[in-house]
Amino acid sequence: MESETPELTAGQEYERALMTCVHCGLCLNACPTYLETGSEADSPRGRIVLMGAMYRGEIDPGAADFRKHIDRCLGCRACEVACPSAVPYGDLVDVARHVINESRGTVQRNVRVALLDSLTNPAKMRISAAASRLTGGVPRQALRLLAGDPDGVGDKPMPAPRVSDAPPLPAIIPAIGQRRARVGMLTGCVMRVMYGDVNQDTAAVLAANGCEVLVNQKQGCCGALHLHNGFDERGEALARQLIDAFTPFDGLDAIIINSAGCGSSMKAYGSMLAGDPKYAARAAAFSAKIKDITEFLDELGMTAPMKPIDMLATYHDACHLAQAQRITSAPRRVLEAVPGLSLVPLDESEVCCGSAGIYNLTEPALARGLQARKVANIVATGATTVITGNPGCMAWIEAGLKDANIRVAHPVTILREALVAPVNL
Repeated sequence: MESETPELTAGQEYERALMTCVHCGLCLNACPTYLETGSEADSPRGRIVLMGAMYRGEIDPGAADFRKHIDRCLGCRACEVACPSAVPYGDLVDVARHVINESRGTVQRNVRVALLDSLTNPAKMRISAAASRLTGGVPRQALRLLAGDPDGVGDKPMPAPRVSDAPPLPAIIPAIGQRRARVGMLTGCVMRVMYGDVNQDTAAVLAANGCEVLVNQKQGCCGALHLHNGFDERGEALARQLIDAFTPFDGLDAIIINSAGCGSSMKAYGSMLAGDPKYAARAAAFSAKIKDITEFLDELGMTAPMKPIDMLATYHDACHLAQAQRITSAPRRVLEAVPGLSLVPLDESEVCCGSAGIYNLTEPALARGLQARKVANIVATGATTVITGNPGCMAWIEAGLKDANIRVAHPVTILREALVAPVNL
């Protein structure tokens, strides 16, 4: 008689995941913070050692050194791509961040929550953006409260975020010509405020390629920023709310995402809510329909006629698209389909630009180092346009290129510009 495999507790699962690391070091040169600092403690392998010590009770999760090295992780998950042992590093560091959040001082924890809540509420974000423009950017004192590490803040305020004046999308955008698909679309939080024009471009390109686009006017945040920063309960609550918002649209062929960070989290709803009897099946079905815009267009095939564009461009791989979702070829294929566009390779395209959600606010010194590294590589290509599929990357790279004559654009913006027939929404 076969013996049943005993069910592991959450702690045992965590310990087993930690033990899958064989400390080979293949992750080191894939890790942006290790490339910047050269410190073993700022590498995935080093952090796994630290997390193991925390799990065994040998390190207090509130200890400054432990917290510093976990906080310095970008969550880019490049190490997972490089790892031959399939260590679930992203899950491990998310748990560590949750534990660390419980040990933070009340003021710092509340400041972080307030920042996340403002970034994921479009109305609050517009007010915050206006306030930061009036004060010349996010002041250094605020960065100190966020980081809890005065030495890592630097002496410059962070630039104020841009605000788009694009109008909101209508609830229904009909397909142009024969309808080939019926899709829903996430308008996002940061994307809605900072890059509403990209939402317009996304809907236009979908419609031009035969898609009816439904935009739920009641949709909220996907929870990605909270989840990536260890505020699990809030992130899961937002995930449930988003699933509820899209439930009336059952029967969609896909739910389209134009923000890599949102897409990576939404594709994980099924596993994240697997233990919730009310949402498990709905979350799994929802996640199965999530498609990045470039992934979807690559699979569907683009039929809208395009005119030549004289453009020398390069492409930056957003971490949560390339590493978390493992989508690297589709964006390049859809861009290479644009007549006249020449796509040149970018050195270290897969290395994080330093934006990483709120990382450029909580770890501004390291973020600026990675920004400078990315900008130097972009300039070296000779391209006049750098293309990437995540709003955080777009804004952070754009800030780094402010003195260079290089445009930053989302793939759908280029695709819309190439359409022979304009699409009016």
